[in-house]
Amino acid sequence: MVLISEQVLGADVTTTTGADFDLSQRLAAVARELRREHGDPDRTLAAITESAVMNVPAAEAASITTVLRGKFVHSAALTGDLAGQCDAIQQQIGEGPCLESAVEQRTIRIDDMDSDRRWPRFAAAASALGVRSMICFQLYVEGYNFGALNLHSTRHDAFGEDAESIGSLFAAHAAIAFSSAKEEQQIRAALTSRDIIGQAKGMLMERYKLGAQEAFALLSRLSQETNTRLAELAGKVVADAESYTGVEPGATRKRAVEPAGTKKKAEG
Repeated sequence: MVLISEQVLGADVTTTTGADFDLSQRLAAVARELRREHGDPDRTLAAITESAVMNVPAAEAASITTVLRGKFVHSAALTGDLAGQCDAIQQQIGEGPCLESAVEQRTIRIDDMDSDRRWPRFAAAASALGVRSMICFQLYVEGYNFGALNLHSTRHDAFGEDAESIGSLFAAHAAIAFSSAKEEQQIRAALTSRDIIGQAKGMLMERYKLGAQEAFALLSRLSQETNTRLAELAGKVVADAESYTGVEPGATRKRAVEPAGTKKKAEG
């Protein structure tokens, strides 16, 4: 596991001078930008491609290609038209450097698209678009899903050793930011699901005079019988109850879950 030090994440970077110092400053700025998008995977990916074009030497366009279930190619984020067009070519023909970098877990560099023979159909199509150089870094692996960060240039031999080194460091930062954003999103989704399930359970307890365990058991049984996720089923129960009682979705549900006998006491 790669960790980003607090020194890099912080505003003050005082390690070295010259080119190394400038790189440290740029990486620190990238880390801060990714942290601002924390919690939203889509915005995090967009920030990664934008920052890559700004910070990796010679990069003119960038994409994050995801390979879903080991075969379906999808552009998760794009900066520049060339990046999107190159991803579309690889999705159509099923081969290319982005796809291989994501799945094979390695960095791939193309210095001269016109003379590269590893993916002839892709090279011909990309060259026709004006792409002359590319470099691809694996970004993450999640089960059978993979991601790669891809940089494009309209110049031959655009990405040298410095670009590859900086791109590798940048990809490591980006991968950690994306992983953290997904984890936070999953936690938020879990908390939301728990809240919805709790609301549905309370409504069932009130309507059918059930105990807490009985209401949850009823939800679980209905979930299994209808082959519906528990949180989704709970959402339908809440929506139905709101519709039945005339409560607007998202509004206060006091009336919907009012304890039995309250109305009679008020009338007496």
